[in-house]
Amino acid sequence: MGSAVTVALVGARDVAKELGKKGTQSDITLYNTVSEGHAVTIVEPTQFPEKLGPLLYSLAMADRFLLVVPALSREVAEAAATIDLFDAPVEILLGGAVGEGEVRKVFKGTRLESAPAHPLDLPKIRAEMEEWTSAPRPGPVLVQIDHAFPVKGVGAVALGLVRRGTLTMHEKLRLFPTAKLAEIRSIQVHDVDVRSAEAGSRVGVALKGLDADELERGQVLAPEGSFPVGPAVSATLSKRCPYYRGKVGPGAQLHLLNGLQFVPAAVVSAEGDSLQLESDRPVALDPDSPTLLADLSATPGPRVVGRLAVQGKR
Repeated sequence: MGSAVTVALVGARDVAKELGKKGTQSDITLYNTVSEGHAVTIVEPTQFPEKLGPLLYSLAMADRFLLVVPALSREVAEAAATIDLFDAPVEILLGGAVGEGEVRKVFKGTRLESAPAHPLDLPKIRAEMEEWTSAPRPGPVLVQIDHAFPVKGVGAVALGLVRRGTLTMHEKLRLFPTAKLAEIRSIQVHDVDVRSAEAGSRVGVALKGLDADELERGQVLAPEGSFPVGPAVSATLSKRCPYYRGKVGPGAQLHLLNGLQFVPAAVVSAEGDSLQLESDRPVALDPDSPTLLADLSATPGPRVVGRLAVQGKR
């Protein structure tokens, strides 16, 4: 395969289907298109805003964001507040009832205030996506798993993204945050068998040494020793969501996101923006992935608390 890019499209549920062929569907839906060796995967947070998780997963998977603004709604406001905590480039697509001036005013003080904005134009978006690619990510291989299932005669198959390095057939990797090891039996990129897959590629991998029921979203395949694993996290709340109205203090029951790991975490202690967190299960924090804190019980206002700078784990 040639180049590839993953795009999160949020704010409307009737746009992604016009840009690609529907693939894997759960709380998120993936749409795919391949043209002249360039593969585009569009991730739609199908069960957002009912659930916050699908929005976070979609953004964590993507190289670029498209925010559709059909109207200035609570859903759009929460999506924008969450996008502001990530680093990927964002483009705003305006519905017919929304003006650019209105959007700039509402998003003032966030990075969306200066993001490119123009009326929703499907041919224009298709042409842009043909030019987009994922950024090179050298280093040891890391595969982020988002779905998994058993295949008769093949065994456990994981679907995910190669976030770093090159995935190669027959190499042996650890399934973080577990201690289990797996061998890469085969690799497919958009249903084509390949012997290796570069960073940015969406892959289906058959795994030797694991059963499908041992796989779940959020796990990562990487070389042994890639991450420390444990439930305790020391972090600083480096960027707060200005619209979050809750309090982050000892005893607060929140959720921690890193990559596609999204786990309950309690605040053990807090001194200003310095936090000690304890998750309800071991996590493997990738320092190259944004780490966010969320409050699923927050009402009203957005459920995202802010972004964390992780100091260490034990």
